[in-house]
Amino acid sequence: MFKKRIALICIFVFSCSAVFADGAGSAAAGSTAVEGTASSSAAPNSAAGGEYAATGASIIDGSDSLPWWSWSLILFGFTIVLGVVAVITGVGGGVLFVPIVSALFPFNFDFVRGAGLLVALCGALAAAPKLLKKGLASMELGLPLALLGSVGSMLGARVGLALPDKVVQTLLGFAVLLVVTLMAIAKKSEFPTVKKPDKLSQALGIYGIYKEESLSREINWSVHRTPIGLLLFVLIGFMAGMFGLGAGWANVPTLNLLLGAPLKIAIATSGFMLTITDTSAVWVYLNSGAVLPLVAVPSVAGMMIGTTLGARLLPFIKPKIARWIVIGLLLFTGVRYILIGFSIIG
Repeated sequence: MFKKRIALICIFVFSCSAVFADGAGSAAAGSTAVEGTASSSAAPNSAAGGEYAATGASIIDGSDSLPWWSWSLILFGFTIVLGVVAVITGVGGGVLFVPIVSALFPFNFDFVRGAGLLVALCGALAAAPKLLKKGLASMELGLPLALLGSVGSMLGARVGLALPDKVVQTLLGFAVLLVVTLMAIAKKSEFPTVKKPDKLSQALGIYGIYKEESLSREINWSVHRTPIGLLLFVLIGFMAGMFGLGAGWANVPTLNLLLGAPLKIAIATSGFMLTITDTSAVWVYLNSGAVLPLVAVPSVAGMMIGTTLGARLLPFIKPKIARWIVIGLLLFTGVRYILIGFSIIG
């Protein structure tokens, strides 16, 4: 059954890529969309509304002699590996996708960010129904935070597409270093102590009971510091939309350590929230023409296969070693973007 799914996804990836590539090629009308020379600024926004011009969008930055389909094929294989690493290290696929793919592949930066949001969104959509059915994802906790996060993500997407690439890359470098810091020092608490729920969380009905299978008992939980959390999720959503990282890397520690939700509730609710916040940002990228099937389809399909493989390999691999490898890679990528942003390196 698993092999059949992989085969069907592979067929879907390359058939869709071929169809949309032909469409993109005809729409480009002789531009430097796939082959030739183009700079990162060669994917211009129109002067009127900031939307991508249909005849000016450049898919690949820099000169390139490889055919268009080769980059889709390489990206598909690479995201399978990235999906495996994402599961083993416990880091969301969207967090790894944008900084690493944009550093290693010659795709235009805006298209990578659009694909990164789709990668994070598809993973969340696959998991959210099961988490809700099991009672781990809390709609009472997730909806108010996701609503404000959606506003932030739409604003972030707008700002990210309007700013010059070098400015966004510099800010992304600092954001990646923040992710690295959280990965290196953040601790998780299975059952945080909430001495007294705040009035806002009680008014919104943010509390509940879930069955902890490992302890064979039910856990009562509630949250505190809700007003701070609401404001913070606007910022988290803004960063998710601006950089295309998704928001799982910030959602879980905020829900768990700041608000006091149990770790399993925080992880499950974060996945549910991504289906709302990332969808809002994705629409902005779609409306601006910054979601290209040549980049997005292989990325999503490869990541889905990779996460499935990673779940199977997880019992046999030491996550700690893989985790520090990812931290080192993200550290290198973050510093590299800061140096590019300040024109220290090209």
